[in-house]
Amino acid sequence: MRECSKSIMRRMSQPNFLTRYFRGHGVDIGGFPDPLSLYQEQFPLMQSVRVWDLHDGDAQKMDGVADDTFDFVHSSHCLEHLVDPHEGIANWMRVTRPNGFLIVTVPDEDLYEQGVFPSTFNRDHKWTFSIFKTKSWSEKSINILDLLKTLGAAADIEKIELLNASYRYALPRFDQTLAPVGECGVEFVIRKRTQAEIESGALKRTNGRTMSPALNKYLNQYVADMRTLKRGNEGAPPFSDDTPLG
Repeated sequence: MRECSKSIMRRMSQPNFLTRYFRGHGVDIGGFPDPLSLYQEQFPLMQSVRVWDLHDGDAQKMDGVADDTFDFVHSSHCLEHLVDPHEGIANWMRVTRPNGFLIVTVPDEDLYEQGVFPSTFNRDHKWTFSIFKTKSWSEKSINILDLLKTLGAAADIEKIELLNASYRYALPRFDQTLAPVGECGVEFVIRKRTQAEIESGALKRTNGRTMSPALNKYLNQYVADMRTLKRGNEGAPPFSDDTPLG
C-alpha cells in the first residue's frame, strides 16, 4: 500500500536521489494510484515525471516510446505483475538515456510472500524476487543479480538494497506492507553506460570539467598534505607506535 510514498523519506536522506537519480525528465511506470510526481518538489533537480500506466499501454513493451527518451525511469512494484519481467526491464533500460538511471522496487519473496506462492497477499503477482539465492522455495523466483546480467554491458549497477529496516521479523505471517512503514522489498538502481564507456571496457568517463584556479588550489593542497604526511613518516613502520596517548 502506497509503496512509493513509503520510500520518500528514505530517499530524501540519500544524496544520490537528490542530486543524481531523480534529475531531469522521467517516467514513473505503473505509478497509479501513488505516483512519484506527488513528491516532485522534494527532489529539486527533477524537472518532470509522467506516469505510464494501463491506459498508456503495456509496460512490458513500452510501445511508442523511443530509445533513450528519459533521464530516469522509475517503477515501484510493477515488475512482478508483468508476464515477462526480462522483456519488461530490457525495454525500461531501452528508454533510459545514456548516463540516466533506472530505479526499480520489487517485493522480496521472503519478506512479502513469506513462503507461499501464488501470493495470498496479491493474486496478480506473477513472479517472486530475491537478491540472490542458489535455491528458492518459489517456482517463479527471479534472482535480481541474474536478471540484471541480462541487461548486458550497458548496465552499471549502482545500488541493490534489501528494504527491511522496518520489517518486524518476530510477527507471525502477515502482509506487513499493510502497515504505514513496511516496505518488504528490494530496490535497485542501474545507470545506463554510454557507448564510449562500453567500447572502452566500461571505464567511467568524467565530464571533462575545467577546474577553476581556486578549486585547483584546494585539490592540489590535498595532494601536498599527503606528500607531507608520507615524508614525516619515512623510516617509521606503520602502526608501530603503541605508547600511551597524551
